[in-house]
Amino acid sequence: MNVATTAVSIRGIGKRFGGITALEDVSFDVADGELHAICGENGAGKSTLMKILSGVLTDYEGELAVRGRPVRFTGTQDAEAAGISIIHQELNLVEELSAAANVFLGRERTTRFGLLNERQMNEEARSLFKDLETDIAPARPVSELRIGDQQLVEIAKALSLKSDVLIMDEPTSALTEGEVERLYRVIATLRERGTTILYISHKMDEVFRLADRITVLRDGRHVTTLDRSETSPREVTHQMVGREIENADLVGDRTLGDVVLSIHSLKLPRPGHAKQWRLEDIHFDLRAGEVLGFAGLMGAGRTELLECLFGTSPERPQGLIELNGRAVHFDAPHQAMKAGIALVTEDRKRLGLFSLMTVRENVTQCTLNQVARRGVVSLKKERQAARESVASLGIKTAGTEANVMSLSGGNQQKCIIARWLRTNPQVLLLDDPTRGVDVGAKADIYQIINKLARQGMAVIVTSSELPELMTLCDRILILCEGRLTGKFTRGEFTEQAIMEAATGGGAAIN
Repeated sequence: MNVATTAVSIRGIGKRFGGITALEDVSFDVADGELHAICGENGAGKSTLMKILSGVLTDYEGELAVRGRPVRFTGTQDAEAAGISIIHQELNLVEELSAAANVFLGRERTTRFGLLNERQMNEEARSLFKDLETDIAPARPVSELRIGDQQLVEIAKALSLKSDVLIMDEPTSALTEGEVERLYRVIATLRERGTTILYISHKMDEVFRLADRITVLRDGRHVTTLDRSETSPREVTHQMVGREIENADLVGDRTLGDVVLSIHSLKLPRPGHAKQWRLEDIHFDLRAGEVLGFAGLMGAGRTELLECLFGTSPERPQGLIELNGRAVHFDAPHQAMKAGIALVTEDRKRLGLFSLMTVRENVTQCTLNQVARRGVVSLKKERQAARESVASLGIKTAGTEANVMSLSGGNQQKCIIARWLRTNPQVLLLDDPTRGVDVGAKADIYQIINKLARQGMAVIVTSSELPELMTLCDRILILCEGRLTGKFTRGEFTEQAIMEAATGGGAAIN
């Protein structure tokens, strides 16, 4: 590839964090105007490389060139001046500020008197949100937005820079299929304008739909760069993990037991609107050993339903929840936990992890009473408990005393699952449990869910990926605007039928 057609040249890039090698001698080129996918497991070095390219990390070995000109950025502003911007996988938003203020953070619009021009920022943000086909209110605080909408704010922020080179790090990890299709249309528009896109994703369907070429990293090293037309998802996955990923039947001969959880006429009021419903007239049963999936577009009510079952709804739900035939109501998570219900939240970073704590502390946080005597925690017993969970779930860590944030996303998620499994729940609620994890960790989590169901645990799982639900579940229920619009048993699963129900193609059902 000659210099005239090269947007970005990466030569011998290396990066170490203490004694850990994150990248070693990585070299490849990105052609002008192409969509170049970067694939690899969590911990492969993808995000580290992109942070170097976008000026977030400035201490590294090797050389970068942008359109043939050597560069060494001292910060993100240098990269932006060179025409490079990034959409981070881990949201980089200030929750107390509005959506518009986040879009223009550090580049605020001002009046000729030097005052903040909030009207102009709101108008420009509204236009960006319109391009993304979302109706996020520009003045609304980010803290009030669901994680999917927060990710759209992050995308709008990057688009506002109008960069020549746009890095997208797992941009669809929190988006439902409807939002993903919108993003694809935005990407098509950007490509028509000649924008070069580096696209990080674990989702092979995305990669093979969008990419011109695919670069694979493994253990911080460059493995290969291939034309999309000359490879296959199976080959790329094998290159990523160094082994074949089994696609075994996870349901098979699972045996369902008695009804554990029964929901009757469940309603959830909208905040501040007693006669408007976030969820309305929800009915279903959940059996021991069953994996029950909930599908729906962003805002359909999947997360709100799990919050009702776990006692974390901002408004008090109405209707009847029965656990083992007995009516229950939970005002707080500790009540649900005591009754035998556990929840793995959709937002791992904000709601799931204790980021300043170790693996040990994260795993044992809900069950310290099990390793304490007379109110004093036994460090020896706590470490043993954590080691048992690490071994049971195959958590890859330097040890139980490692900071949990040093782990890959998939292993962080396993730590959260381990924490709740130590409470011995009857019902496990999993809200988009594989969001932002790589294919290897995703397969591990599937096997964990299958094993738990075969042991008799009742599991409810939501996901923005229909193939995931179709792989895992015995049944799938569909939510659309807070109402059940579809019920499918395993033999009835088709993506078309599920999407029709999720987009309002079917009438509400009882």
